[in-house]
Amino acid sequence: MKRRGMTALGAVVLAASVALTAPAAASAADGQHGGPVVVTTEGPVRGSTTGATVTFRGLRYAAPPVGELRWRAPAPADRRKGGVLDASTSGPACPQNGSPFGQASSTEDCLFLDVHAPTGAKRPAGLPVMVYFHPGGLLTGRGNALDPAPLVRNGVLVVTVNYRLGALGFLAHPGLSAEADGSSGNFGLMDQQAALRWVQRNIRGFGGDPANVTIFGESAGGQSVIYQMVSPAAAGLFSRAIAQSGADIDVQHQVSQLTANAAGTAFAEAAGCPNQSAACLRALPVAALLAKQRTDFYNPNLDGRVLPQSVSSALTSGEVHRVPFINGSNADEFRLFIGLIELAGYPITDDAYEAGIQAVLSVDGATAAYLAGVYPLSEHGSASEAVAAIGTDAVFSCSTRQITELASRWMPTYAYEFADRTAPPFLPPLSFPQGAYHGSENPYLFAVPGMPDLLNAAQQGLATTMQRYWTSFATTAVPEGRGDVPSWPRYDEAELLQRLALPAPTTTSDFADAHHCDLWTPAS
Repeated sequence: MKRRGMTALGAVVLAASVALTAPAAASAADGQHGGPVVVTTEGPVRGSTTGATVTFRGLRYAAPPVGELRWRAPAPADRRKGGVLDASTSGPACPQNGSPFGQASSTEDCLFLDVHAPTGAKRPAGLPVMVYFHPGGLLTGRGNALDPAPLVRNGVLVVTVNYRLGALGFLAHPGLSAEADGSSGNFGLMDQQAALRWVQRNIRGFGGDPANVTIFGESAGGQSVIYQMVSPAAAGLFSRAIAQSGADIDVQHQVSQLTANAAGTAFAEAAGCPNQSAACLRALPVAALLAKQRTDFYNPNLDGRVLPQSVSSALTSGEVHRVPFINGSNADEFRLFIGLIELAGYPITDDAYEAGIQAVLSVDGATAAYLAGVYPLSEHGSASEAVAAIGTDAVFSCSTRQITELASRWMPTYAYEFADRTAPPFLPPLSFPQGAYHGSENPYLFAVPGMPDLLNAAQQGLATTMQRYWTSFATTAVPEGRGDVPSWPRYDEAELLQRLALPAPTTTSDFADAHHCDLWTPAS
C-alpha cells in the first residue's frame, strides 16, 4: 500500500518528534572549575568537571550565520583574541518558537558544540568519538538537552551539536540559489558537516580519535545521520553511523530544488519579500521569519550539492558511505502523536475508529475500512492504540526496515527495535498506555537532567546494556555481547533484529510480519 501523508492535525503533532528532554538547558556551571585546558583552532578552552565527566561547553565550530552569512554555507570561525575561554556554559539554541519540546530562541549566533570526555582520559588518548545530532523535526531542539555521561563512562567522547533549524536552516529560494550555482537549502545539514570537520581538526586534543567517529541521533537527528550517509560532502568525516527512529517516510522522498524554491518563494512573500531578493530576506528580523515558517517539520531538498539524489536512490545504487550502521525504531512510535492529538481535545473513540484512521493517515473511507480489517480493534486495547499501531507501521517501522534492507547490501548493518512498553511516560496520563513511544529509548542512553531516578532497577539494567551496545559499536564497529550482554548479530538475509526489552534483549526475525510490512513497503 502506498503510504499517505498525514492531515494538518497529524502534521502538526509530527513536529513533536523529539526526545524526552529536560525543561531547561543543561549546564556545567555547577561543576568544579579549574578543569583541563585544551588548545583548539579557535583558541584555548577550559573545561568543567562533574563526576566522571569533563565537559567543554559552548565551543564555536563556525562563524555566526548572521547578516550576509545568513542562508550561506557555514564559514570558518575566527580565532579568538584574549586568553583561555571558560567553557562552562553551552551556547544558545538556534532560533525556534517555544513549545513543549523546545525553548524559544531568537539567537542566530548559535553554531556551538559541547565536548564530553572521561575525566581520566589522557590527551591525546585516541578514544572513540560519538557525535550526536538532536531531534526536533529539524524545527526545534538543542544539542545539550540530554546528558551523555552514561555513554562517556563507557570510554568514549561525546560531542553534541547545535545546527540551524526551520526556515533559517532549510529554506530554499531562487534568490539564494542564484548565489550558489543554483543550489540552496540544507544549511542545517551543512552545519552538521562543519561540526564534523571541527571534530577532525580538534578532537585529538580532547583525547579523541578523529579516525574513529560515530555519528548518531534520534528522530530528526536519526534522519540527519541517514542524510549524511548519502551526502558526498560528508565523505571522510565519520566511520560509523547509528540512526534511531530516523528512517521514517520523509527521509525517502526529498523534493527537487525547483519544488523547494517554489515553497521558499511562497514563504518569502508571506514574510514580506515578494521580489525574490536574498537581500530582502536577510534584512528580515528573526521574529518575522519564525512567525511565518512552517509549524510542522522541515525536510532537506535535492540541492545537487549536499544531496544530489534521494536517500532511497543512493542506497539502492550503493552511492553511500559504506560504514558500519545501526538502524532501529520503537515498538509504539506513534502513540506519542496519538497522545498529543488526545491532549489537544481530539480523542479517538472506538465507535469512530475508521474516522480516526481517515483523519490521522489522510486516507479515504474505503482505505480506512480496509485498514480497520487488517488492524481489528479486537487485537488492540482501544481505537487509539489501533490507530497508533497503523501509524507506527506506516510511518516508522516499515520505512526503517526498508532502509535497513538497502543498507545491508553495502555495509555491515545491525537492526533493533526498542520495545520496553514500561518506559517512563513523556506525556500526562492518557486513556491508553504510552508504551515504547517515539523517543522513549533516549533516557536509556542518556541521563535526563534533574531526573536521576527516572528508570527503575530493571530498566536501568536494560539501559546499561544499551549503553554498552552503542559504545562498543563506536569502539569496534560491532555492538558486542560481553558477559551478561547478549550478542547482537548482523541483520543480513535472515533479517535478524535485536529486540531491546525487559528482562533482557533477544534476537528475533519476525519484525516484518509483526508490523505488516508487506502492506506498507512499496514493491521494489
